[in-house]
Amino acid sequence: MVFAGTGKPQEREVPVGPPPAEDADQAQLEALGFSSEFRRDMSPWANFSLGFTYLSPVVGIYTVFAFALATAGPAMIWSLLIVGAGQMLVALVFSEVVAQFPVAGGVYPWARRLWGRKWAWMTGWVYMFCLLALIADAAFGAGPYLAAMVGFRPTAQAKIYCALAVLAVATLINLTGTKILGYFAIFGFTAELIGALVVGIWLLISHRHHGLGVLFHSFGAQGEHSFLYAFLAASLIGLYQFFGFEACGDVAEEVRNPGIQIPKAMRRTIYIGGAASTFVCLSLVLSVTDFGAVIRGEDTNPISTVLSSAFGDLGSRVVLGIVLISFVSCALSLQAAASRLIFSYGRDDMILGSRLLARFDHKRHVPPYSLLAAVIIPAGLIIGTIVSEHPLNKLVSFGTVGVYLGFQMVVLAALRARSKGWKPSGKYRLGRWGLPINVGALAYGVAAIVNICWPRSPDAPWYDNYVVLLMAGLVIGFGLLYMASTRAHTKSDAPYADAIPER
Repeated sequence: MVFAGTGKPQEREVPVGPPPAEDADQAQLEALGFSSEFRRDMSPWANFSLGFTYLSPVVGIYTVFAFALATAGPAMIWSLLIVGAGQMLVALVFSEVVAQFPVAGGVYPWARRLWGRKWAWMTGWVYMFCLLALIADAAFGAGPYLAAMVGFRPTAQAKIYCALAVLAVATLINLTGTKILGYFAIFGFTAELIGALVVGIWLLISHRHHGLGVLFHSFGAQGEHSFLYAFLAASLIGLYQFFGFEACGDVAEEVRNPGIQIPKAMRRTIYIGGAASTFVCLSLVLSVTDFGAVIRGEDTNPISTVLSSAFGDLGSRVVLGIVLISFVSCALSLQAAASRLIFSYGRDDMILGSRLLARFDHKRHVPPYSLLAAVIIPAGLIIGTIVSEHPLNKLVSFGTVGVYLGFQMVVLAALRARSKGWKPSGKYRLGRWGLPINVGALAYGVAAIVNICWPRSPDAPWYDNYVVLLMAGLVIGFGLLYMASTRAHTKSDAPYADAIPER
């Protein structure tokens, strides 16, 4: 190129366009103080599938259906809509946070950037233990369905063996790496959604015994209590159902353009997963022949009763096979989320054994020792159920309250940061709706925690009545003692509290 008046040739300037998407993602991560070893092999579809299979409509409904129906009758289904709306508020808050801080580990790094090191350490500690309990819960809950499909008696020992087998399968899949994990998440999502739709439609067409009017009746399930008391207890089915969307953010370093894709995946997890859950619950409720038998405790497994009646022996075994795929997919997604949180903890030198937990397998692109921790501890909890009465309800309750505690610690941190001047700067923003949505999410979450912990068995031993509070108190108390004695929260130079602008 020659400019007039100079006669000298000039080098052509190459226009500089925007960097490739993956380079931009890496640049954002480096600006946040990290250099990721993960590969961005997880597609948006796989990221949504991970959240969906973690939420798992089939696992959530099939695990708690008998308890909820016996406690409040068919009207318990309305708790799904109430909880779904509340959790959508939480998902919107998380969407703003992950868009600005797309770092592996989810609630721990989010709380670190929004509040500070101590708050983040406790958030990660509580959420880590609840995830480990939920892995055990998902694996243990598969036992009765595996027994029904194969045809053996679901004794306490048999359930433990089944749970350990499910845990082993999930671990083997997780060890194969991000890409294979994504493929299995998509497979699990597809199998679960198609299975839920096919089974639900067939039940509504050929095996429906009731009209929609039963959804407004309790059939005396509340006994001497008020219906509100019974409904709040039965709402465990909704409270246990509507989480999993945060798993989309736990793998933020493995998704391209996370500031856009992960908020989308979170919202889809809520409304698609919620719609599927409600449909599954509706089809089962209308297909139960005798509500009284369930309420009186004569039919303790109404789902197996419905499936055997509607599909026969062979057909019900096929359906149970799909159910088992859902349980394995759920355990798989929970384990992936837990391992990323533990890895994030280890990378910041936050816990005993951090050197091992922060190790990364560059061949498979997974943190192997963090995955191992997400196997050993759930396996110990599963084996420990041999000494407990109604162990599944206890695991579900503790896991659920732990999730809600971890969630609300992030929601509260976001609200505090807003009050101190934080203005979300990621690719997803709520704008003027940010503050009211944040306040609504916190109010909903606190009410949910109180509801889960409320003692409802006056005739049971005190320790059984307060088991959820006791377990949560032990985890929090031991965490505070560990943090104070080791000052673990001070051992990392990773950034913290940088969401709040310096004054």
